[in-house]
Amino acid sequence: MSAPKPLSYSQLFWQVMHRDLKVAVHNKGDFLNPLIFLVIVITLFPLGVGPETNLLTRIAPGIIWVAALLSALLSLERLFKNDYSDGTLEQMLLSPQPLFIMVLAKISAHWLLTGLPIILIAPLLALMLHMETLAYPALMITLALGTPVLSLIGAIGVALTVGLKKGGVLLSLLILPLYIPVLIFATAAIEAAALSMPYSGHIAIISALLVLALTLSPFAVSAALRVSTN
Repeated sequence: MSAPKPLSYSQLFWQVMHRDLKVAVHNKGDFLNPLIFLVIVITLFPLGVGPETNLLTRIAPGIIWVAALLSALLSLERLFKNDYSDGTLEQMLLSPQPLFIMVLAKISAHWLLTGLPIILIAPLLALMLHMETLAYPALMITLALGTPVLSLIGAIGVALTVGLKKGGVLLSLLILPLYIPVLIFATAAIEAAALSMPYSGHIAIISALLVLALTLSPFAVSAALRVSTN
């Protein structure tokens, strides 16, 4: 009897991502709760600081990006937790298949479930906060480039804390400082766009962060998972 043919990298990637998406469909709370949290946080700001249009317009970029950042952080803890609990993660580590491909597939599934919905509802949230219409393209571009960075960097922290029973606080302490560059350049780009100023430099820096995270994060996560589970 011949040995089963090994999967190609693309087949392995799609198989792992499809599995995570399928699991998420059966556990809708895993991706709906962070999205609901995002909407609630942004809804609370006008109630807290008042309905003054000029004030909301000025702070809207920061509100949306901080809420997106916290929403991503809320959803990250479950990225490897269930796989660690049911033994799937151990099987992944023992598999002869490249671990970084499986890690990249799981991070991609996480972004599809948490980052993409944020991008889709961002115009509605921006309208709620009276954001300048000139800033809408910059908002969409920064979220499209920045939210994958949040998932990629966050996965490193999750991998380092996956074996801890109460790693939520430690995860926040590890990850939040690394999110600051994305937050700064994304909000600066949106504010520049609102003032009809060029913001291509900010976008270039966020793009560079995305390329750097996409290149290094899967390998860093793989190494962190092996350390955390030993």
